[in-house]
Amino acid sequence: MLRKFTLLLAAYLFVAACQSDDAEPDNNIVDGSELPNDKTTWWKPANGVSFDWDLDELNAGDQFSADVVDVDAFTTTAEQVAALHAQGKKVIAYMSVGTLEDDRPDAGLLPREVIGKVYPEWPEERWLDIRQPEKLKPWLSSRLRMIMNKGFDAVEPDNLDSYDNETGFDISITDTRRYCDYLITLAHQNGLGIGQKNVPDLAPDYAAKFDWLLTEDAFEQGWQDQVQPFTALNKPVFAAEYTDMTSRAVFENNFCPKAKSLKVYVVLKHRNLDKWASTCP
Repeated sequence: MLRKFTLLLAAYLFVAACQSDDAEPDNNIVDGSELPNDKTTWWKPANGVSFDWDLDELNAGDQFSADVVDVDAFTTTAEQVAALHAQGKKVIAYMSVGTLEDDRPDAGLLPREVIGKVYPEWPEERWLDIRQPEKLKPWLSSRLRMIMNKGFDAVEPDNLDSYDNETGFDISITDTRRYCDYLITLAHQNGLGIGQKNVPDLAPDYAAKFDWLLTEDAFEQGWQDQVQPFTALNKPVFAAEYTDMTSRAVFENNFCPKAKSLKVYVVLKHRNLDKWASTCP
């Protein structure tokens, strides 16, 4: 789970935003009313497509060589999505589904009782109680409606691993599976593809449900073989490895041959997911 650091005093601003009933409206916030839920098709990529991941704000004229580009749902505009489509790209929207980030404008759509402990590795975020999806639904619906309105093809749902963290809630892997089922149905019924993000424990049962898999440091951590349920179904596996853990030489000489044998698309990125990327030779 990776994004740029927020401004100083963000934690204070987050608490204030959660407590205020008089926040200024934001163009990215849409109401949390019911989504149409009437779509029967969505983007279903086959294995073999290339991938890039850029959570920096996009600039006019940005070019990507990859077939699929994963960008931030909030900071990316409809015009930028359309420009990427004009380049022949499919465009994935990054959003958190397991935490509330303090630099997002939609905290007011969540009741206080579902907002839990601070995520220590990312102190600008708090865990959410995914055991109560109906209480999260206005917030999720708002985010998905924004993504649909901007023309994205799919969703990257971050922070699916709350069962393995200190959240302030008694969340189990069974709760996580139920939440994944809920998210997959919500995305697909609204014409959006959706991928699994990390959590290799889910792969055996969820490769048939999610549309692709996105991993972080899987090769560096040694669990790359666990992605094979997806490739066995001809679904893409996008593997991001990071320069703070892996040298370019190790990436090219070790990880690239392994990725090729596993039919995985691997890319080397900076930890902050800026525009820099290195692919296999």
